[in-house]
Amino acid sequence: MNMNFNFKNFDPSDHLREYAKGRFSKIAKYIPNPANADLQVNLEVEKFRHRADVVLTGDTLHLSANEESEDMYSTVDLLLDKLEAQVRRACDKGKSKRKGGNTRLDGINVSHQNELKGQKPAIVPSDRFSAKPMLVAEAGMQLDTLGDNFLVFLNAETERVNVIYHRKNGDFGLIDPGI
Repeated sequence: MNMNFNFKNFDPSDHLREYAKGRFSKIAKYIPNPANADLQVNLEVEKFRHRADVVLTGDTLHLSANEESEDMYSTVDLLLDKLEAQVRRACDKGKSKRKGGNTRLDGINVSHQNELKGQKPAIVPSDRFSAKPMLVAEAGMQLDTLGDNFLVFLNAETERVNVIYHRKNGDFGLIDPGI
């Protein structure tokens, strides 16, 4: 992977240059063809703000990110985290498109191959279950032990069917149909 660095309003130390190269070289393991990838990194200092912009271009990628903080090393770390997440998402998205497989959504299978042929996707029932009455706390513990993404249960307090699920930040979300 080609890396180009531009420094604006400050003279970089050799340590900062090597630190940034070492950190950004970790992205190459996520890129399908790193030999054809170019990474442009722009680092600049304005008073107390340390700003970094990066543009990653490859065969099928064109990603950019920027970040700023009060320390250039932490700015590079924050920017790397942001860019790494974008690259992972882009590569995972490409993998799922290439497979053209099935996506499982809330107990039904939706086939993407029918969409490609111009047909409407078919809904195929896959699981039958009875919602067990339990408290919300119990449902959370059961969801953790099962390792699933969601759990449908009968709320013992409200006597309604609820869904508890894992949120991206690690918390639980609860869907209660209400009234």
